[in-house]
Amino acid sequence: MNSLEAFILGAVQGLAEFLPVSSSGHLVIFQHIFGIEEGPITFDVLVHMGTLIAVFIAFRDDILNILKHPFDRLTWLIIVGCIPAGIAGYLLAPVFEKAFESLLVVGIGLIITGLLLKVSEYLANQHFGLKTEEETTYKDVIFIGIMQAIAIIPGISRSGSTIAAGLVSGLDREFAARYSFLLSIPVILGAGVLQLKDLFVSGIPSENILPYIIGPVTAALFGYFAITVVMKMVRRGNLSVFSYYCWTVGSLTLLSYYFWI
Repeated sequence: MNSLEAFILGAVQGLAEFLPVSSSGHLVIFQHIFGIEEGPITFDVLVHMGTLIAVFIAFRDDILNILKHPFDRLTWLIIVGCIPAGIAGYLLAPVFEKAFESLLVVGIGLIITGLLLKVSEYLANQHFGLKTEEETTYKDVIFIGIMQAIAIIPGISRSGSTIAAGLVSGLDREFAARYSFLLSIPVILGAGVLQLKDLFVSGIPSENILPYIIGPVTAALFGYFAITVVMKMVRRGNLSVFSYYCWTVGSLTLLSYYFWI
């Protein structure tokens, strides 16, 4: 992997991890378009850590409050919300890994993501008395967690599906987005921990270290930018503009699968 490829994959990871357009789906697409082989496990771990840094910076106040008051309600809401994805990842890992080989799955996933964004925003506009953090129930966050588990499938956006689930559950717009991003922290950390043994085996090649610096730094910068954009769009109630992007890219991906691949 060279520095340009590292920059491209880092930027795609950072943007698509938090924009509601599916980072995994876009990485599969870019690897097909540019003929980029899947990055080494070390690179994969590092770019994910880059996106984690972006969340830490963007939500530093929430994270500091959780560290100071670890048994507050928000902590338990995050823990319960992570359970479905943890179970799905453990039991269905081979199925999900197989899905990452298919442009068909990515194309269908992006179409579904677009529908989730459009429908959830429509339903959110019908709600009155939107739920605050204190009013959010464990039933609400389990539903959001199930959507996060489904989003392991490439093409279905993790941020898009969890924000959509929050809006459908009647959560306040800003809290739905905040909760979605905070919920990503255990998921990203968990994925990193599972890959640690492979990371120690592969290590970082000393003769070509630059891509391993460029990738995570790029992911962190673009990730922070993406979080800022999404928070603003959710507050304004126009996150569904990404539906049209998802439908366009999803349709082109399906056309590529059926006619050019």
